[in-house]
Amino acid sequence: MKQKLKVWDLPTRLFHWSLVLAIAFMWYSAKTGGNLLAWHLRIGLFILGLVVFRICWGVWGSDTARFQNFVRGPSQIKRYLKGELTENEQPGHNPLGALMVLALIGSVLFQVTTGLFTSDENTFLYNGYLSHLISEDTSSAIRKIHGTFFNILLALAAAHITAVLVYKWVKKHNLITPMISGYKYLEGKLPILKFAGIGKFLAALIIAVVVVSIVLLAA
Repeated sequence: MKQKLKVWDLPTRLFHWSLVLAIAFMWYSAKTGGNLLAWHLRIGLFILGLVVFRICWGVWGSDTARFQNFVRGPSQIKRYLKGELTENEQPGHNPLGALMVLALIGSVLFQVTTGLFTSDENTFLYNGYLSHLISEDTSSAIRKIHGTFFNILLALAAAHITAVLVYKWVKKHNLITPMISGYKYLEGKLPILKFAGIGKFLAALIIAVVVVSIVLLAA
């Protein structure tokens, strides 16, 4: 008989869906241009805060959010591919999913960082917050990298979505609902998971706010 198990805490779920919406908006605002570019810059700062928060949460957050608990080496990846690593043993991200998490977090951080130093070569109204700290030529070069790399980020996001849909339709393993509700239904002996408290959440939130504030002060 399957039993209900809380796997994903609220901060992890809020981070996930906030990032999904924010990236969708970043794509739309970049394509539309105009006054939306002002919001493109603001949401970019919001994404920076999200990523900083997630990195902190991955260090001292809940069990399923901690990098050390789901990022595995080659031997564990091999076990997973052979079907030897059960969901009861690793109820959060599987070893392959962990690689995607790292790739997405790293890519988003790179994209946001380049955006901070990007110049607006069309209207000169919507330069990145830190573009004034570097030369125009360097800022222009970073702008090209920023635009090109976003396609790579979209490709990673598409690969992630495809994998989730394959799990749902082919393997009959729903990964979407647990990321909304926080709960999974597992058979057998359930793992004992520890969830971080409000103190650790506030610590991660404060660090995220401090990093964003430093960027704004340097603008």
